[in-house]
Amino acid sequence: MNPPAESERSRDGRGRLVWTAPGLLTLVVTLAGIGHAQPWRDELATWSAATRPVPDLVRLAGTIDAATGPYYLLMHGWTALFGTSPTALRLPSALAMAGVAALTARLGARLAGPRAGLLAGLLLAMLPVTSRYGQEARPYAPATLLAVLSTLLLVGALHRPTWRRFTGYAVAVAALGLLHLIALTLLAAHALVVLLVAARGPAAAGLEPPAGPPPPPDAAQAVTGEAAPTAGGPADSTPAEAAPAAGARGPGVIWRWLVALLPAAVLVAPLVLAAAGQRGRQLDWVRLARVDDLAALPGALAQSGVVGGLLVGLAALGAGRLGRRALLPGAAVLLPVLLLFAAGTAVPLWVTRYLVFTVPFACLLAGAALAGVRLAPALAVVTLAGLLGLPDQAALRRTHEWPRSAPVDYAGVARIVADHEQPGDAVVYSPRDSWLFPDLGLAYHLGARRPRDVLVMRDQRQRADLWAAECDRPAECLAGVDRVWLVVTGRRADPLAAVPGAKGDALRDAFTVRQVWPRPGLTVALLTR
Repeated sequence: MNPPAESERSRDGRGRLVWTAPGLLTLVVTLAGIGHAQPWRDELATWSAATRPVPDLVRLAGTIDAATGPYYLLMHGWTALFGTSPTALRLPSALAMAGVAALTARLGARLAGPRAGLLAGLLLAMLPVTSRYGQEARPYAPATLLAVLSTLLLVGALHRPTWRRFTGYAVAVAALGLLHLIALTLLAAHALVVLLVAARGPAAAGLEPPAGPPPPPDAAQAVTGEAAPTAGGPADSTPAEAAPAAGARGPGVIWRWLVALLPAAVLVAPLVLAAAGQRGRQLDWVRLARVDDLAALPGALAQSGVVGGLLVGLAALGAGRLGRRALLPGAAVLLPVLLLFAAGTAVPLWVTRYLVFTVPFACLLAGAALAGVRLAPALAVVTLAGLLGLPDQAALRRTHEWPRSAPVDYAGVARIVADHEQPGDAVVYSPRDSWLFPDLGLAYHLGARRPRDVLVMRDQRQRADLWAAECDRPAECLAGVDRVWLVVTGRRADPLAAVPGAKGDALRDAFTVRQVWPRPGLTVALLTR
């Protein structure tokens, strides 16, 4: 066999290991216990929307959740094929997070060298936030995948600015905007890099090949191929691939980038307008941002205070070690945070999970810090991050509610009703317009076996909404019903007394409480005439 050919195949294998190992590890971690926690309120909204016919989904987007409409459409197709069990609903997010780790490693290898990319991807796999949103049927994991993918494609396009490369970038950015409007704040970091490349070339924007002395020699070189890093990513890149194209600077780069943003602008503009009109309803639970929210961000975002602190410290060290090459990942973390915070001080937009897409870029910086030491201690730090996050990893697999000390046991209420239900029973919810969605929780777990929702005049699908409409004369609607299951939010010693208005009056006038079952976050009572 030709020795050079054998060496090239060996380098190919090491280059693939840089991104396949983090991707596979993340998939294993996110699949572990993926179906244990029952769907929480946001996932119930996903289930409710995704199981509607497409025309009803379009109508729903005109009423509420327009910004999440494209994700609901994707989940509509997914659930038609794979069902609506907790595992089935969450599997797309788990697969997306595995892709995030793999692409983070690829981007890290391109900007900071293969070892930094490998360690960045492995660190991301160990973070509680990766499991939290890799096990949630919401758009945050797919959007994070597109955020890293679009950034990786931009780096490639800036090195060799062809229309084909910018077309791939355009598709990724458009998909990113359709899945998560807030994630488009990442374009501020992209704009900064594009302007620098246009003015002074890729090196000024920190996109030059990793340089400097090799990392401390050890067995890691046999794993990562760190001895000859290139800007093109894996160690098998040729010099022609690694070298920036001659046209990689000048106004042409800016024009190509702006043209690449046009599809996103055209597709996302209607969503922005619709979402702006729905903000009062959609985000009525969000308060204005405060300075202390920034201090709490690392722990809240990482889903663990100590792990968040460790990640910030490593990222700061990595930024110092990378110098100019920290510009893109650093801006991809800081600019979205600052932009959302600034907007959140004027309008209620500051929601921590909206910034999940910045975590891989922080991990990239942290991976660069760890790449400065031997592989064994670097892996020890990654393992430490995993061990420190174990309590949070276990907790998020019990409940997805936040705070985790306040779970909502929809399944427990459903079991109680199923065990004691009799033919002719009815169910009443209070409050009906709660963001806890007690009616959706019971519908998810019981399906057609749940008692008749006696007060409903128009259900969620008929209203193109997430909440049903009840009759104006509850006493008349309750006529002929002898047993009522009352489900109220919170733990109530006297759930009947907690029902306000005409609905409460009608129930108290005609029914007495026969038995009460308090469950975490909810109380269910059986009422009889």
